[in-house]
Amino acid sequence: MNFREFGLILFVEEYEKCIRFYRDSLQLPVRNIKETLVAFDLPNGYLMVEQGGIGSVHEKQREQNPTVLRFDVDSLTTEVEKLEENGVVFIHKSLKFDWGTIAVLNDPDGNRIEIGEINTSSGSYIPK
Repeated sequence: MNFREFGLILFVEEYEKCIRFYRDSLQLPVRNIKETLVAFDLPNGYLMVEQGGIGSVHEKQREQNPTVLRFDVDSLTTEVEKLEENGVVFIHKSLKFDWGTIAVLNDPDGNRIEIGEINTSSGSYIPK
């Protein structure tokens, strides 16, 4: 397949809250705004937040949403501190695994987000 870029569409119920969260708290750059969606730039694609989902006040279980948004970073501690300054509340600030360390948070719709500091044993590791 010869594709131009990767995109992920996230349907949400708490649309305005989610837009503010991804724009202001996570500080993702806005690419495009339409009537019922906002697209945010990611390093190799985009995240589109669109109206029409079902939210939850608690983290959605895998049966409700089998997807996790993962943002890999160079320094987990630094990014967690920056995000906390923006009002982000973490469920876990540091969960250690053989393949790396993650912090866990939810967006206003209950979608799980992980901030990851991976190492060479991670499945998403790209050799340099």
